[in-house]
Amino acid sequence: MSRIPQLQKLLEIDPSDADVLYMLAQEHARLGELKDAVAWYDKCLEQDATYAYAYFHKARAQEANGELDLARGTLRRGLEVARVKSDAKAAEEIEGYLSQIDG
Repeated sequence: MSRIPQLQKLLEIDPSDADVLYMLAQEHARLGELKDAVAWYDKCLEQDATYAYAYFHKARAQEANGELDLARGTLRRGLEVARVKSDAKAAEEIEGYLSQIDG
């Protein structure tokens, strides 16, 4: 069952809530709606450009959509953000994923 209607109600309360935007992106990705997921990740990142895991999961949706170059660019930006934030866990996960798709 989709959580999209409930999340959209939360978004009506605060359209700039990066967490809700991220959850909407995640829900679209879970449903296989990859282009919609990427659009929601972009909205999340417009509100909070330091949301490191939005970069990670946006890249996953891009990769699944066959957009490897875009995924690599997204991961590189996310890695920079995670390092600037000193988020070692996110940086490690993003770097590992980038290494994986770089082959």
